[in-house]
Amino acid sequence: MEMQEANQGGGVGSEVSPNQTIYINNLNEKVKIDELKKSLNAVFSQFGKILEILAFKTLKHKGQAWVVFDNVDSASTAIAKMNEFPFYDKHMRIQYAKTKSDVVAKADGTFVPREKRKRHEEKGSKKRKDQHHDSTQMGMATNSAYPGVYGAAPPLSQVPYPGGVKPNLPEAPAPPNNILFVQNLPHETTPMVLQMLFYQYQGFKEVRMIEAKPGIAFVEFADEMQSTVAMQGLQGFKIQQNQMLITYAKK
Repeated sequence: MEMQEANQGGGVGSEVSPNQTIYINNLNEKVKIDELKKSLNAVFSQFGKILEILAFKTLKHKGQAWVVFDNVDSASTAIAKMNEFPFYDKHMRIQYAKTKSDVVAKADGTFVPREKRKRHEEKGSKKRKDQHHDSTQMGMATNSAYPGVYGAAPPLSQVPYPGGVKPNLPEAPAPPNNILFVQNLPHETTPMVLQMLFYQYQGFKEVRMIEAKPGIAFVEFADEMQSTVAMQGLQGFKIQQNQMLITYAKK
């Protein structure tokens, strides 16, 4: 895909015809590319099949990404629902992409390879910038912004019984408190994805996950009023095709 979007253009879709590729900018530049792609896939796959997600380390494309859906309706819904959505402490700005992605062009027969000279020049420039970016990333690696994301293990009452033979007795729901219990998460969900979603709510403190028990998480807030607001705001939010089920944690 020819990445010439930069930070140009007017409002959402004001100068570009609707198409199946969305262009996102104002992304948090501190998030590593692999984690960014996983998070974008987790958030946007609820709107339809994603063919490709593009994001790059180069200075020219920092803070930007492209998400290619298999149809225009999915892209349009994603823009309508997610424009200005808080994503890693910044509000995403989303519009239709101005250029067609290679994967779409190959599918509809309009793909034209770029000139070798241009590709060679871009490769040399990318290599120099990547070296600079990678050295910066190495310096940041020893000072992670997300220490101890797994935290302490929850009470045993919250952990599913491994043998599967414990009697399924009805239990009263936990009373309102400052810790939320999140279920029905895709197993590949990372703490950073959940932190990105819950951080937008006042009083957020931390996300705790259990590596041996994928699909669940605990999210702590300063008090029960703040946890309640977050629960109401994100109840049923889809990560990929899974709707989050949020309740108060049992203490």
